[in-house]
Amino acid sequence: MKRRFRLTDKQPDTERTTGTSAQDKPWILALGVFFVVIVAIWLWMTPAGAWEKLRALGYAVCHQIEDRSFHFHDLQSPLCARCTGLYLGSLLSILFQVRQGRKGLFPPARVTVVLGLFFLWFGLDGLNSLLHFFPQFTYGYEPNNLLRLITGTGVGLGIGAVFAPLFNQTAWADWIRESYFQKWYSFPLLLLLAGMLVAGVYSQHPVILLPAMVLSGLSVFFMLTALYSVLALFMLKRMNQQQNWQQMILPLLLGANLAMIQIILTSLLRLLLTGTWGAIDL
Repeated sequence: MKRRFRLTDKQPDTERTTGTSAQDKPWILALGVFFVVIVAIWLWMTPAGAWEKLRALGYAVCHQIEDRSFHFHDLQSPLCARCTGLYLGSLLSILFQVRQGRKGLFPPARVTVVLGLFFLWFGLDGLNSLLHFFPQFTYGYEPNNLLRLITGTGVGLGIGAVFAPLFNQTAWADWIRESYFQKWYSFPLLLLLAGMLVAGVYSQHPVILLPAMVLSGLSVFFMLTALYSVLALFMLKRMNQQQNWQQMILPLLLGANLAMIQIILTSLLRLLLTGTWGAIDL
């Protein structure tokens, strides 16, 4: 039987259990207006065109080197192959877990070991790719986008496997003391889905590649918002108090604002350093 955990035995007030509190509503309105303003600023400052706006999301977190990215005709992916795997892998891992409820225990040791090996492989492959920028480096192996995609996806699975239970045990008053990977077949099933994701993206079939490119760009904002929403719960001192998603509106909206602020600031810093909205040229 699933056990549910409360940080405190104190019963939440009726207003908090039924929906958004009256105290939250002015802040939600203010943050909503502020979010519209900063999105408008971001749209104004970024290059024209829907695809260029999408690539601008990736610009905030990825080098976007052309030969290390996937292409659909003349459209370059918002993220390089490694970052594409990382963000899509994170999204896949989170969605895989969300459907199982509010479980809040971290992955068991057998899963953690495999995810740790993915992190190690990610670091070694990244180092090998970096060293191959130098012509005098003749060791290692020839980097390729398939390995970048695989290692990025593996790390993405790890990020999602940690973030989902972290979010649940921070946000919900009734989170479940159980791991998403408690059943033996759960993690192999996730690996199978990740393998299908890698195969689909690397096949570069238009039906798969184009949606994957769009989703990878959008997932930058989604993942940053999710991470900052957890931080917002600490800032608002509302850990383990929410009963439903309606009560999460304020933390999520604060997280979305912080995500857009980071995207704008990191983009401006990169623009000042490079003088271009294009890929880093090495």
